[in-house]
Amino acid sequence: MSDNNSTSTDTGTPTNGGLRPMPQVNKISVNDVIDALAAGLSDFRKAPVYGLCIGALFAIGGLFVILSAAALNMSYLSYPAAAGFVLIGPFAAVGLYEVSRRLETGTSLSWSEIFKTMWAQKGRELSWMAFVVLFIQIMWMYQVRLLLALFLGFRSFASFEEFLNTIVTTPEGLMFLAVGHVVGAVLSLILFSLTVVSFPLLLEDDRDFITAMITSVRAVVTSPVPMIGWALVVTAVLLVSIVPAFIGLIITLPILGHTTWHLYRKCVSLPKENIG
Repeated sequence: MSDNNSTSTDTGTPTNGGLRPMPQVNKISVNDVIDALAAGLSDFRKAPVYGLCIGALFAIGGLFVILSAAALNMSYLSYPAAAGFVLIGPFAAVGLYEVSRRLETGTSLSWSEIFKTMWAQKGRELSWMAFVVLFIQIMWMYQVRLLLALFLGFRSFASFEEFLNTIVTTPEGLMFLAVGHVVGAVLSLILFSLTVVSFPLLLEDDRDFITAMITSVRAVVTSPVPMIGWALVVTAVLLVSIVPAFIGLIITLPILGHTTWHLYRKCVSLPKENIG
């Protein structure tokens, strides 16, 4: 845990008729992020099969999204659809968080136990966090369609090449790119702030998802430079990973997922009686 911790545990959230203290949020440094990345790489090396399989499933899902856009003659949505798809990464990484947790505690690893833990979340607050991610992804696609209509009208494109040529060679297309990336960056930052530690927190502790999101935002506000720096690293890695038909995600998703677990460990401390 970082040595320069600042705590905030005076408030509580009503649960089961009582007040539970809010999770403690610790101030971290860039070195803590680097340490978390090293720990994430170590977890990936210790249990590569789990990471590779989960990464491959996620990559197949992304490829399916792109092929679906092409099949529906909407190839011009391939890039924003791919970018929007990676937004569900925090939810897809739940299995990776469980692997890291088991490695951390020395608990045995097996696919049955991993799936059992993930399946158990269907009736817990983590399901609501998945809904939040899905809602923001829907907002992402709607803002793309809205900006397309505003800057390029309601024209249709015969191919992705025609769409690409339009947006990089016309003033309207360049404006669409500029505004679209700004809006996308804002949505991505909002989602990152809401989820960076909320998914691991809900996996470990039976909190309500509102408390988890508040804790996640507090973690970003408490340590803005290292956390936003990590967000930029995640964004860059994911964008590079989706270029070769999502193949890069097979490696990068598990590393990012394991790292996020260790970053959560550094950012958040739970009262001992609430861990479970």
